[in-house]
Amino acid sequence: MNSHKKRQFLLKSVTAFVLCVSLSPVAYAQATQSDKFPSKPVKLIVPFSPGGGTDIITRTLGQAMAQDLGQSVIVENKPGAGTMIGTDFVAKSPADGYTLVMATIAHTINPSIQAKLPYSQNDSFAPVSLIGVSPNVLVVKPDSPYKSVKDILAAAKAKPGTLTFASQGSGTSAHLAGELFKYLSKTDLVHIPYKGAGPALTDVMGGQVDMMFATAAAVSAFLESGKLRAIAVTTSARSASPSLAKYPTIAESGIPGYEASSWYGFLAPAGTPKPVIARLNAATKKATQSEAFKKRVEGEGLTVRASGPEEFDKFLKAEEERWKVVVKSAGIKAE
Repeated sequence: MNSHKKRQFLLKSVTAFVLCVSLSPVAYAQATQSDKFPSKPVKLIVPFSPGGGTDIITRTLGQAMAQDLGQSVIVENKPGAGTMIGTDFVAKSPADGYTLVMATIAHTINPSIQAKLPYSQNDSFAPVSLIGVSPNVLVVKPDSPYKSVKDILAAAKAKPGTLTFASQGSGTSAHLAGELFKYLSKTDLVHIPYKGAGPALTDVMGGQVDMMFATAAAVSAFLESGKLRAIAVTTSARSASPSLAKYPTIAESGIPGYEASSWYGFLAPAGTPKPVIARLNAATKKATQSEAFKKRVEGEGLTVRASGPEEFDKFLKAEEERWKVVVKSAGIKAE
């Protein structure tokens, strides 16, 4: 080996040594793992029971993501405690990108209605991507006597505390949409929480509960089959979706200023390496543009808004502040 090659070899050896000692064992391991990500199946946690809108959207998205990632994507349901059981599971999972939670509006509402969270709202998660937003739909059983928002308002004012509305859990979009309805209309409806949209809608169809401000994704099939009847949408403007465009908004139906939307987005445990977040973000964005995903959500009013991690982080903070005001004004408490 000549002197030039010796100097090059020595320089490379010193550089490698400095890199190793400058990185902590955890950071060095993360850097190595990031290069190989993903090398095993990725798990998507749905903090609701199977069959609801969040579950449907997650499973559809997961199938498309699996094709891009080259690994299986497993969806696991962990319902309960207003989404906190599933969310806490992810918060305490290894920060390696292999476990994500499908967050919804409940994630930004829980800090305002829960006395204590099992995780840190600000320090336990790394935003991956906002996926999309959609209206909730006020639905009743097909033979319900309530055919409009005005019918519900009249009945609620005639017999306060007798009409009931279901939700997929305390602090979820269906719950807050109902509480906002109560607050702005100055009526007294009784909230009946369930552990997912599936069982909640079953009881609405069965007549055990009067109505539900359900996510569009959860009710689209039931509306099409005639098992539920829609009365209005919760967004400020009518839906652009062909299947929902004919329904009026709650605001135009007698409650001016009413607006509530559902949204979906992926969160990873805090500390997940940025290259891994970037890879997951790219896979999520690509999946939202897949034909399978577009076909599944086109009739459900979902507007795709796949974003970068930083944009999603800003969105989360804005949502938390917005609903904090509503929760305080309405006096909403955890059930």
